[in-house]
Amino acid sequence: MIDLIREISQTMRSNKLRTVLTGIAVAWGIFMLIVLMGLSNGVVNTFNENTRSQGSNVLKVWGGITSHAWDGYKQGRTIELQSTDLEPIKHNNEHQVASVTAAIRSSAVTISTPHDYMTGSYEGIFPDEARQRALEVPWGRFINDRDMAEKRKVMVISEQVAVSLFKNPAAATGQSIKVGDLVFQVIGVYQSKWSRSVYIPYTTARILQGGGVNVNEINVELQNVKTQEDGTDAETKTRESLASLHDFRADDESAVNIWNRFNQQLSMQQGMNILTIAVWIIGLLTLLSGIIGVNNIMFVSVRERTHEIGIRRAIGAKPRNILTQIILESVSITTVFGYVGIAMGSLVTGILTKIAENVEFINNPTVDLSVALSVTIVLIIAGMAAGLFPALKAIKIKPVEALRDE
Repeated sequence: MIDLIREISQTMRSNKLRTVLTGIAVAWGIFMLIVLMGLSNGVVNTFNENTRSQGSNVLKVWGGITSHAWDGYKQGRTIELQSTDLEPIKHNNEHQVASVTAAIRSSAVTISTPHDYMTGSYEGIFPDEARQRALEVPWGRFINDRDMAEKRKVMVISEQVAVSLFKNPAAATGQSIKVGDLVFQVIGVYQSKWSRSVYIPYTTARILQGGGVNVNEINVELQNVKTQEDGTDAETKTRESLASLHDFRADDESAVNIWNRFNQQLSMQQGMNILTIAVWIIGLLTLLSGIIGVNNIMFVSVRERTHEIGIRRAIGAKPRNILTQIILESVSITTVFGYVGIAMGSLVTGILTKIAENVEFINNPTVDLSVALSVTIVLIIAGMAAGLFPALKAIKIKPVEALRDE
């Protein structure tokens, strides 16, 4: 084995320029594959984070305007969602619906402390919203059932709002905030890259809105759904329930607007999978040019060493010895320069990670250990493929003809 390694090393050193020029093509292919994979991972990470932050198994429902006449009503009628819609939606599809909640949004109000103020709005929600929106509350707590039952004037704010009003998120918990003419106590501060909302208990918001029944949004949390057909079925049944409650055609999609986040997630996941496959194809095609170069250099090497191969065959070298040496030479070239490409690609993706810290559509564009292992396997297979045909040619050389070769 040591002799074999020494021979391979000697062969690479004796053709330095040719070996380096060929290896650069391999390094470039691996470099492009690593960088493209890093960018692809950055987009996928952003998608996954966005999905977690907004809830993936949720139908968001808003009122709309009918596009068809129905049961004596003209088209163009405004449909307003109501709190009385929640129970029928769940009752009519208990198998697929885990919970149904509503949200009430205020118009613009002044939110202030004794030291600072801002213009914004609040949103009255149910405690389930924390789970549906995957909100993390590192300071304090989220709204609970007791807040709802007692209609407490409590508030959960985002980290960004806490910094604006109190300079420090940890200092916001327990403080008082004035919303219009009412004083609320901050019970929690949540972290979210996408949300800046100010949350209060739904029952409290209901009172502040005058005790009516209209709501701005209904959130239907799904269960037992796995395919797009399941998601579409749940959406259809939700629309049918609202159609019977508000007297519009069940197939009138403009009467109520439904954002099916479950189906959207599946579609986007398919898109992310296609993106990953496309990146691998582009990277491998780029690498292919380098592999062809290695293949050519190995053919040249075999032609130049015909006499040497003939001598080795004449003194007893077996065909598998010749085959092993040629293939290992090819694997050595692709692996050495491939790892140069991996190192360069990892360096560039590390730089991109720093640059993309404030870029919303790319999150942590790096490659993990599994990708590095996959690329290593690709390098070994590519090296073996590049050296296989030259090696087969080498073992077909007859000793007598090789010794007469000039």
